[in-house]
Amino acid sequence: MGYAVATLKKGEGRTLKSGGLWVYDNEIASVMGSFEDGDIVLVHDFDGYPMGKGFINRNSKIRIRMLTRKQDVEIDESFLRKRVKDAWEYRKKTVDTSSCRVIFGEADFLPGLVVDKFSDVLVVQSLALGIDRMKETIICLLKEVLEEDGVSIRGVYERSDAKVRLQEGMERIKGFLGEPFDTLVQITENGVKYQVDVKDGQKTGFFLDQKYNRLAIQKLCKGAEVLDCFTHTGSFALNAGIAGAAHVTGVDASELAVHQAQENAKLNGLENTVEFLCEDVFELLPELEKEGKKFDVIILDPPAFTKSRNSVKNAVKGYREINLRAMKLVKDGGFLATCSCSHFMDYELFTQTVGQAAENVHKRLRQVEYRTQSPDHPILWAADESYYLKFYIFQVVDEK
Repeated sequence: MGYAVATLKKGEGRTLKSGGLWVYDNEIASVMGSFEDGDIVLVHDFDGYPMGKGFINRNSKIRIRMLTRKQDVEIDESFLRKRVKDAWEYRKKTVDTSSCRVIFGEADFLPGLVVDKFSDVLVVQSLALGIDRMKETIICLLKEVLEEDGVSIRGVYERSDAKVRLQEGMERIKGFLGEPFDTLVQITENGVKYQVDVKDGQKTGFFLDQKYNRLAIQKLCKGAEVLDCFTHTGSFALNAGIAGAAHVTGVDASELAVHQAQENAKLNGLENTVEFLCEDVFELLPELEKEGKKFDVIILDPPAFTKSRNSVKNAVKGYREINLRAMKLVKDGGFLATCSCSHFMDYELFTQTVGQAAENVHKRLRQVEYRTQSPDHPILWAADESYYLKFYIFQVVDEK
């Protein structure tokens, strides 16, 4: 089969050469040969040196996403099977696989594809045209690989309803891939039971990336008064509850999320210990301060305040504000768990922002630990977009 050849401009392809998988539209000098968007093309450096193969899309600023660095490898079923098998073998060694992210896009060398496993259900999110054409083959192969390990999948649901698909010239879609099934799925993580709504929950239904960060707060919560902000479906709050907290308040602005959180509390027999409020966190924290409330442990797990470089300044203000408010509400010697899931709010900026918040309210921070996303969301060095979650636990003390 003859492939079109994309040639880089001289001095371009820095991301690619340092180990990343993306080639941007402004890095390409020419594309010779016939192709359609979504097709696989060869990539050459300016001097003809072969860089590998990837799929092209003229609708996207990320013009080519690389699948392999080897020019002579065919992108066929056996190639995809190896990628899928490698991804599963890695998860078996690094995480509890009862529920986990099985494929994490670029970090598993399958750019644009995310697959989450919730017990015996798979949820698929396809964000790039080239991989979209391969998704059904990849899902069939994944089901076969899991079956070989005695893991039977009863259903697959697609959640390709993210806005970024529009930037790829694709429609947003969601629905069953194969036979319909009950889309409320019960899972257990860190000993906590949840109902996951794979059809209408946020993203793929549940945030698996915080799995071990939730576990890390358990040891701080025994006998504690805990406040969990942006609780979503109650995951941090329920980890605090199951660890023996005296009382937990979870807060979220979404009524649907709060309802699901309350159902999850009942599922774990924690409805008398863990309560949920439907409130705006930014409005609630100053009110709690006025009332003179204090907490032993506060958890801040906000949504990404920024999804682009342009809005980083506003995001910094948001992160500074909630951290500052939370530090005022933590008892002297209490604990603050705080995180950012925005790739654009990088480690240095997030660290600096939390530090400024502490200075502003005259608190000293003693770092207990710094963590990132769960290992089933591996960080591929040189693919910066794969490193997005920053998670700190601090002891907050008054100035001594």
